[in-house]
Amino acid sequence: MILIQKLSIASIITLATITSCKKEDTNPDLPATFDCTSTTPTYTVDIKPIMDNNCASSGCHNSSSRADGKDYSSYTAVKNGSSSNEFIGSIQHLSGYKAMPQGRAKLSDAQIKTISCWIENGKPE
Repeated sequence: MILIQKLSIASIITLATITSCKKEDTNPDLPATFDCTSTTPTYTVDIKPIMDNNCASSGCHNSSSRADGKDYSSYTAVKNGSSSNEFIGSIQHLSGYKAMPQGRAKLSDAQIKTISCWIENGKPE
């Protein structure tokens, strides 16, 4: 009888321990979307200046530095690099992503919307 009681107590403690531990959410936030109905940015006119001034500079994501293996110094490189949630999630400073530009202020809401709409509109050159 004592053995059954000890096993029951051990079972209850084990069950309480297992159920009290919750798995942390390791999934990053999903990037915000914007209404891009009247916004049709192009890489050459709208995106390149943002990239050149904030991302594709020396020591960061240019063709020679390639920080974290990423190059954002050309249309093709930005087009390919922007295919993941990581790209826009980093720009939006979302939880679960490395905030970019690193060590600098977040891009303006207008710049983030421009980049997001460029992506949503199929990344026109």
